[in-house]
Amino acid sequence: MKTVLSLLLITLFSPSLFAEDLKVYAAAAFKSPLSEIAAQYEKETGHKVAVIFDTAGATAQKFTSDPQAVLLITSPAVITDAEKIGKLKDGTTYRLGDSLAGIAYPPGSAKPDVSTPEKLKAALLGAKRIAFSDPARGATVGIHFMKVIDSLGVKDQVLRKSTVAKDGVETMRLVLEEKFDIGITQVSEILQASRDAVAGPFPKEFELATTYSLWHRNNISPAAKTFVTLMTSPASRAKLEANGIRPAVNR
Repeated sequence: MKTVLSLLLITLFSPSLFAEDLKVYAAAAFKSPLSEIAAQYEKETGHKVAVIFDTAGATAQKFTSDPQAVLLITSPAVITDAEKIGKLKDGTTYRLGDSLAGIAYPPGSAKPDVSTPEKLKAALLGAKRIAFSDPARGATVGIHFMKVIDSLGVKDQVLRKSTVAKDGVETMRLVLEEKFDIGITQVSEILQASRDAVAGPFPKEFELATTYSLWHRNNISPAAKTFVTLMTSPASRAKLEANGIRPAVNR
């Protein structure tokens, strides 16, 4: 049975003769599944995909300053803000799914209990080293974490022993390789780094679900449209869900 992608390619010229390079800027929460989807696309089409991962905010900034950029995956709020000031225009948005903010720990160590605000507070105070993604670079969970520790009344204590990471990928490197006691990032990024490193999502009182969407200009090439079709296909959505991105109900 032919895949959705294969069927679409019937209408296109031979990719070996008209290979195209696509540049995609995406939030780090999509690193593992998007890398796999891009590899599938390259194998089946002959086109090339360069994916640049960063925080939701930094991703959009890089996209809007790069004339070669084709696709953007970030939060709807970031897209809307960019559309309001004209940095993104004449485009289409597809909702891809949601990811919960969560807490990571190094596998093999004692798993912290973060099920209630009081237990999360105790875990943060008991940790020797904490890593979280840089709020100043537009890290959604990093911004949220600053509000959480302020609400818990432990902001000063936590920041004294915290390392601000570039993004969620770097946060997880600190947890897994340098054995930081606690890492704060998207649950999807924790799962993609190590399924044994998930302490849990934030308590319900501090729950944060971040929605991610794909944006592209309306005049993209047929090759880029084929990639969008693959990215939004049922198979790709299943891949996203397996990597901690809860599927969107509708566009």
